[in-house]
Amino acid sequence: MLKKAIISANQAASKITDGMSIMVGGFMTVGTPKALINALVSSGVKDLTIICNDAGLPGKGVGKLIENGQVSKLIASHIGLNRIAGEKMNAGEMVVKLIPQGTLAEQIRAGGAGLGGVLTKTGLNTLVEQGKQKILIDEEWYLVERPIKADVALLKSSTTDVYGNCAFNKTTANFNPVMATAAQCVLVEPDVISQPNEVDPALFSVPSVLIDYIVR
Repeated sequence: MLKKAIISANQAASKITDGMSIMVGGFMTVGTPKALINALVSSGVKDLTIICNDAGLPGKGVGKLIENGQVSKLIASHIGLNRIAGEKMNAGEMVVKLIPQGTLAEQIRAGGAGLGGVLTKTGLNTLVEQGKQKILIDEEWYLVERPIKADVALLKSSTTDVYGNCAFNKTTANFNPVMATAAQCVLVEPDVISQPNEVDPALFSVPSVLIDYIVR
C-alpha cells in the first residue's frame, strides 16, 4: 500500500479554483476542517457552491467563507444560526437551497454509490416537491431526490494513517464519511496522523482509496 501525499492547508487550497462545488463535513463547525477553511478564505477563491449540513456560525466554519463573499450558492439543511447567511440570501447575494438533513445525507450517499437518486416522503405536499418528480409505489407517493456530487470534499477525521485510511469519532462522523465517497478530489484534515499498525484497522471506516491528500 502506498503512502498518501501529506500537504499543507495552503497547498490543499491551491487545488480549488473559482466556481467549484465543495463538500464540507461536520455539524455547526464541530467536526469541520478548520485549517482547510482558513486556507480557503486566505486564497480568495470565489463563486463557490458549498454543500454542507449548515451555514456554520458568524466568523466560524463555512460561515467565514460566506461572510467573505466567496460563496455564490449554499446547499444545506439549515442556516438559522448564521444571520449573515440569512442576510445574504435575502439580499440576493447568495442562493440558498435548503434540504432536510436526512435527505441531504442520502442524496450524497446516492452520489457516491452511483445511484440514480433516493425516494422519500419528506416534503410531499409542501413547497419542497415543486419541480420534482413523484412516483407511485404500492399506492404510496414518493419524491425522487437526485444524487449530489462535488468537485472537492474537505473532511475532518479523528485519525488518518499515512496510507489515508480514516477513523471518525463523535462529531467528526457527521457527514465526513459519506462525503468521502461523493467528490472527485478528497482532502482530509486529521487530528492525528498515525503510522502503520498504530491503530486497529477495524476502526477505519473510510478506506485509503477514497482519499487523495492528507492535510497536516
